[in-house]
Amino acid sequence: MINQRLFDWYGIDTNKDLQIKTYCPRPYDTVLIDKDGGCYLCECTAWLPQSAGNLHTKSLEDILDSATAKELQNSIVDGSYRYCNNKQCSYLLDQRPVAWKNLIPTKQIKNIRLAIDNSCNLRCPSCRTELIFIKKGKKFERRIQLADKVNAWLHSIDHPVKVHIGSDGDPFASYVYRHFMSTTPTNKNIKYSLLTNGLMFKEFSSRIPHIIENLSELGVSIDGASQTTYENLRLGGSWKKINSNLKFISELKKKHNFIFRLHFVVQKDNYHEMEKIINLGKKYNADRVWLSRIQNWNSFKNFKEHNIFDTTHPLHTKYQEQLIKLEKFIKILDSDIVEEATLKQLH
Repeated sequence: MINQRLFDWYGIDTNKDLQIKTYCPRPYDTVLIDKDGGCYLCECTAWLPQSAGNLHTKSLEDILDSATAKELQNSIVDGSYRYCNNKQCSYLLDQRPVAWKNLIPTKQIKNIRLAIDNSCNLRCPSCRTELIFIKKGKKFERRIQLADKVNAWLHSIDHPVKVHIGSDGDPFASYVYRHFMSTTPTNKNIKYSLLTNGLMFKEFSSRIPHIIENLSELGVSIDGASQTTYENLRLGGSWKKINSNLKFISELKKKHNFIFRLHFVVQKDNYHEMEKIINLGKKYNADRVWLSRIQNWNSFKNFKEHNIFDTTHPLHTKYQEQLIKLEKFIKILDSDIVEEATLKQLH
């Protein structure tokens, strides 16, 4: 059932009542699966941190019918959204609930978000303290089991579904994700979304043509808009190589018409490049540039030192000045490359 300590850790007030009269469909049609098999009824565990069940012990259908799932769903039906993180959820920040249909969604899984392996070719300080790369042993075998269970389910369905790969590690560096992508169905009812650091995309994309042909969205995480900043924050990365891959992605987008986004985690060492990353996005024909607040994943010895959003941070005032300049820059730009929700959560 509900683990209150999780919500306390994320600073979520479970006694709140947002009085929203329309229903978010995510707790009904979305399952995020983490590396331990935990299944979350949201796009992000920081937005709704309670697991509804574990894929190692239950089927996806049973998880959606569990008592925990119903409790989470009831918090949407009664309008309180008490378990939701309204300080981080982009839908709530963007006041998107007003556009949701006032109907209870059907319990049909439409979005699978895989976060089953955190292996990556980078060791970014904001994410981890060391290189994580798993290709053998019990951990690896259990994660392969999760990949196989998801693929077995995908083979059994005929309704439209989108599979998002790479919420925790890199799809192309991870042996688990490579296994998943090489064995996933080629059915036309399945679309794919990838989140990658981009460094291995050019090298490996030709090995998964069925995914590229059915790719609906591609996100590239890049926390710097200059060589110095990028290589300091994306340890193991190469500015020359990421630009080569971004150019390749830009050209591939013209052929396959997928949505292309750049992801930029704002922190002490890169807040001054918010305008530059938008210009980089325009250069490579990105549809969106998503700037997000740095989160505490316990990888820093002193998170407060890097959290530019903390009002007591010595550079917070300068950050606010940069944010004002950014908002003016976006207005002059007259482009929707940055969503309004992005700016709201940066304040």
